[in-house]
Amino acid sequence: MSPSLVFPFSSLPAPLRLRCSSNRRYLVREDGSPFFWLGDTAWALFHRLTREEAAHYLADRARKGFNVIQAVALAELEGLNTPNAYGHCPLMNNDPLRPVEAYWQHIDRVVAEANRLGLVVGFLPTWGDKWNRKHGAGPEIFTPDNAEAYGEWVGRRYRDASIVWILGGDRPVETETHREITRRMAAGVHRGDGGRHLRTFHTQGACGSSAYFHDEEWLDFNFRQNGHAVDYTGRYDATRADYDRTPVKPVLDGEPVYEDIGIDFNAAKHGHAHAADVRRALYWNLFTGACGHTYGHNSVWQMWAPGRAPILDPLMSWRDALERPGASQMQHARRLLESRPFLTRIPDQTVLAPHPVPNVIPGAGRAFFAATRDEEGSFAMVYAPVGRAFTVNTRVISGDRLRAWWFNPRDGSATWIGEWTNDPAGRSFSSPDEGETIDWILVVDDASCGFAAPGAV
Repeated sequence: MSPSLVFPFSSLPAPLRLRCSSNRRYLVREDGSPFFWLGDTAWALFHRLTREEAAHYLADRARKGFNVIQAVALAELEGLNTPNAYGHCPLMNNDPLRPVEAYWQHIDRVVAEANRLGLVVGFLPTWGDKWNRKHGAGPEIFTPDNAEAYGEWVGRRYRDASIVWILGGDRPVETETHREITRRMAAGVHRGDGGRHLRTFHTQGACGSSAYFHDEEWLDFNFRQNGHAVDYTGRYDATRADYDRTPVKPVLDGEPVYEDIGIDFNAAKHGHAHAADVRRALYWNLFTGACGHTYGHNSVWQMWAPGRAPILDPLMSWRDALERPGASQMQHARRLLESRPFLTRIPDQTVLAPHPVPNVIPGAGRAFFAATRDEEGSFAMVYAPVGRAFTVNTRVISGDRLRAWWFNPRDGSATWIGEWTNDPAGRSFSSPDEGETIDWILVVDDASCGFAAPGAV
């Protein structure tokens, strides 16, 4: 390996180190304070943008409340043989053991700028087609031996940065060689960074890291790609399945449906996903056990601009896509959950009283109602994706008196409902909009806790 000229991350504030919470459900900082993962998929960030463009993108995401940026070193879209914005390819002769210093110095500067803004980089050392060409352009360049050596080199280079390692890269593990390449690269980055950063794995769609590595000690938390569908049933319900696995590990959806992508990759049949679709995926995941969530936009992940070959029919440039409504609405979920006890929150569908027709409540498809609460009973929340009446089993909430609010996931505002005596028989609610297109979140608190309005910073 060539020597590393590491960008001086030491000149930045102390790096943010993340670990798993004591109950193994959430991510926390070194001091034990909660870390709500709110990510954005910027897979082509290092490969396609100039430093000035990257700074513009990162500043926008920091303003919108994101705190994780997912990006790939050896990128998907001709990432080995098409130069970056400065004319540099990442490797000499596509050899993982011969990195091109100029290419990596550009990544150093982008990572440093992200960290300066308080953003953690979800760092993919490579896209998966570099070890499983069957499902991508390739070429395959990794073996178990060079994967470990490359992992150690890249781990050492970014040991002082604020990052999380995301192994894999959107490909299935289909052979023992694939499995060993991943294990060895995971071991390499761990050796290189001295074990400072968490490690996870990004799979193909409708799958998660648990399918391949759940029982392996190196996998710190499960990372799903529930993918580009818009129905809860048969897709986003997999988050709860991972939550229920043993050994217990945090789980999040690192690639849900993207805003403005063709639904199920078939826009001609299903149309394009919009802000309501990405909000549903957000709250379904969070309320059924996820420790955080990643947003994506079909133009931003590929950093598409006019004159560049489009993938999956982007509808606008990446700069224009930064202002799409779904991106701005993600921060409201973070503020909502950070305004209530965080590390003791659990998924609990018993918050919802049964309905004679289960397909109405809790519902199915795009109309699934999801519920979560504090395990000590200080609050409960219900995500209502459509305007239907429902009943809450208030007995799961502590306290003799309850307070309730409607939280608007589109603008982050909270509307007071009232306060009343806790009735074990429960209480019925109808969301402010009775139609079938607008979502709301009900928040019911134990009045004695004195919580501020939901989402209050």
